[in-house]
This record gives sequence, C-alpha cells and structure tokens, in this order.
Amino acid sequence: MAERILIVDDDRAFQGMLVEALKDKGYAVEIASTAEAGIRKAKAGSFDLILHDIRLPGMSGLEALPHLRDAAPGVDVIVMTGYASKDSGVQAMQCGAYDYFTKPFSLGEMEVVVRRALEKRRMQKELSELKRKDGASPLHSIIGQSAPMMAIKERIARVAELNADVLVMGETGTGKELVSDVIHDMSTRSKEAFVKINCAAIPENLIESELFGHERGAFTGATAMKQGKFEQAKGGSLMLDEIGDMPFHLQAKLLRAVELKQAERVGGAKPIRYNVRIIAATNQELEQRVKDGKFRSDLYYRLNVATLVLPPLRDRKSDLPQLADFFLDRANRRLGTDISSISTSAMEIFFNYDWPGNVRQFANAVERAAIFCKSTTITPAEVDQAFTNTPPVADTGIPAPLCDGLPLKQALNEYEKFLIENALRSCGGTQTEAATQLGVSAKNLWNKLRKHGIHPALFKK
Repeated sequence: MAERILIVDDDRAFQGMLVEALKDKGYAVEIASTAEAGIRKAKAGSFDLILHDIRLPGMSGLEALPHLRDAAPGVDVIVMTGYASKDSGVQAMQCGAYDYFTKPFSLGEMEVVVRRALEKRRMQKELSELKRKDGASPLHSIIGQSAPMMAIKERIARVAELNADVLVMGETGTGKELVSDVIHDMSTRSKEAFVKINCAAIPENLIESELFGHERGAFTGATAMKQGKFEQAKGGSLMLDEIGDMPFHLQAKLLRAVELKQAERVGGAKPIRYNVRIIAATNQELEQRVKDGKFRSDLYYRLNVATLVLPPLRDRKSDLPQLADFFLDRANRRLGTDISSISTSAMEIFFNYDWPGNVRQFANAVERAAIFCKSTTITPAEVDQAFTNTPPVADTGIPAPLCDGLPLKQALNEYEKFLIENALRSCGGTQTEAATQLGVSAKNLWNKLRKHGIHPALFKK
C-alpha cells in the first residue's frame, strides 16, 4: 500500500507541482488549502507525512502544528515557507516540525528529505510489528546469515547488555539506525525513551538548542523553555546520528555532556545532569576527520570504546536472497501485489552489482522491480526498468507564435510562454515531465508559470 502524504498549501500551481512529483514517486497524495481543512483531514485519515505551508488564509502553519500533533500523533510535519519568512521555518522546527523548506526549493532536495522522513516512520512501524511478536528477539530484525553479519550480531548482543556508550560506523545505507534500535531494545534501558537526532539535518544555529535545550528568552523566538534531546532521553538512550557532521565549535560541549553527563541549556547557568546512554553513528572515517582537524580527538577517543563497523552489502552478497525475500514481502504488502519470487537470472543481475547505496539501495531496487512486474515472478526486464527510468519526450509540431515587429524582450517572453504551453500540452499538463522536456528544473518551471500566468490544469488531457 502506497505511503500517504497530505499537502496543505493554498497556491494551486505549487500544490499541483508537488502532487505530480510525489505521485510520480509512488506516494498517495491528498491536498487541503487551509490549515483548518488540513487538521480535519489529518484527523480523519491515516497519513505518513504532512507537508504544510506557513502562510495560509486563516490559521497559520505555526498555529496548526500543535493541532496536527493531536490530530495525527507520530506523523512528521515538514513546513514550507517563503525566503523572506525563513525565520518561520526555524521557529517551526523549534515547535516540533521535522524539517522546513524555503520556497522555491528543488524537487530533488524535497524528495530526499521526504524519503528520509518516511524511511524513519517505516522503520518505526516495522520495529513495532516485530516487538508485537511474542518471544521475537530484536536481533531477528537484522537480516543476514553471512559470516560478517553473524559476527556483527554476536557483537551487538554483547555490547547491548553493557551500559557503555556505542559508536556505530558504516557506509550510507548499511543499517546504522536499525542496529542502534536493536541495541536499545536489547539493553536494560529498553523500557525508557530512545531519542534520536540527526546532526547533519539540523541547521548549525539550532543544533545546540536541539541537543541541550534553551531557556526562555535565550534568543529571538525562544518564547518558552525547551528541553533538549539529552533531557528528553533521561534514563534511556540518545542516538547522535551523523556525529561526524557535528559543528566543531559544539564538540567541546558535547564531550562534556558525554563524559560528565551534564550540560547547561542555551541561555542557562545551572548544569543539568543526564542519565543517558549515547549511541553515536556515522558514515565518515572519524580518524581521518581528526587528522584533518574537523573532529576533536578527545571526543573521538571518548566515543570509540564499544565500536561496531557494519559491513557494506558488496562484502556480504550471500545475504541477498534472504534480503530479497524480506523486501519482496514488504513490497507486496505496500503495493497490494502478489509477487512470489525473483527469477534466477534476475538475482544474477543483483549479485553482479556492487550496491554503493548498500541495503537501502537494494530495498529500493526490489520495490521498483515489483512495481514494473506484471506476473508473479520478477524477471531481468523488470530489474532493468528498476535501474533506469527515463520519461518519454513528445513533440506536437505546433508552430511558434508570430513575433515579427515586437521588441526583443517581449518577443523572447512570448516565445518562452509558447514553449512552456507547448510542453505542458504535450505532457498533458504534467509539470515535472514538461520541465524535463524543456531542460529546466521543476523549481525554474514553477517560477516561469507564475511569471506568465500559465495554469497547468488547463492542459490536462
């Protein structure tokens, strides 16, 4: 079953562009034009993510955030704001939004953050499902029986029962967050909170407040005291994801918090003590970062005590069949398909590929192949389609407008408008396809639609 996204925005052209881009990625999308309507939809439907504009008629996006948390508990909200009101996006994150975008933004950037937010929710759902199975060990959620994976599982079991901080290292997509979840679930702190923060995803001017909290009036927009992630995780575990991207000037304060289990809120003077287990994760070579002067050596040595280095998928290809079964089963549940197997020749293609994106990339490839599959078995043809997806470009042959006698600037504007309308007509009003045909970004096209007053809906077939 496709993941469901709610878009709350009153700009119809922008709304249409987002709907197209997200539907093209296989998501189910619903729209609302006011915050009040968005809250009603969030309460009535089961959404996996909400994209919410800040400036709306009636209730603003900021005012809507607490109502959305009540209407759709556990669903992340990504806010969208104009460049002139960028501070509103920062304020929204302080109020609990997952992330924010400044309009106009690139669809590529948006898709990465949307995918990351949905992957997080997906993993949380799958772990909850595993926990509901009586007697199932959290280790069962880590798939693989190869020698490297059996060694990692044995080390996880040994490290989890200790109270030591843990450093999880590995390339992007190797499963560092999943391993961190398992360590927490197998620890003596499993009944307490497990709080996560991605050090690379938080703007540099916000990360200190996110980690340690702030006092009221500590900076512009700090209208109330806020607890940081260290306080929220009291008694439990705190995951510092992408620790290698921690700003250098904050590493000394982080070292003190990790070593002494105490730190002050931003704008505060009284140290707050923490009873927290740190699970740090990174895809970077921290030792090299230390040599380059970008990571403190004392913080590295403090974290590098109980260390797990996850193997890349290319070094454990014997796990591919088991992983394929798992991801195929998941694809069937999501897409409503009934695919029973992957052919030997299709699996051979998977075995011959090096998977630079590791397990995450493999999961995506299996799901994309399942989308293209028209029978009960995935064949090499579907695998090839999963690796390449280029949209067709149409040519209507409609003559260009007559621009003789017009000033150059006006003639260029008229011709640009003609080309855009021609592309929209040939693509049935689909903005993302039109942008590809014109050789411009979707963001660029959106700006030109507003400039020329073109409404894509008029070109839908």
